[in-house]
Amino acid sequence: MGTKSVRLDEDVYERIKAHKREGETFSEAIDRLTSEYSLLDFAGGYSADDADHHRALLDQADEQATADRQGRLERLGLDTE
Repeated sequence: MGTKSVRLDEDVYERIKAHKREGETFSEAIDRLTSEYSLLDFAGGYSADDADHHRALLDQADEQATADRQGRLERLGLDTE
């Protein structure tokens, strides 16, 4: 497979760099970021009940994360208010 040189504006380069994963080449990052699939491709089979269920799971995870963080702060003797 050959290669091509591509000129990018600095802001575009920085956005790609910010989304590039560790160990990933710029070519791999651009390929991943410009994939033909997006989250919208998966939205069609998603029911309102699914959305409610996932929203509840996210709320539960947020509550647990807050409680965990609160516990760590208390164990360190830091003000939690």
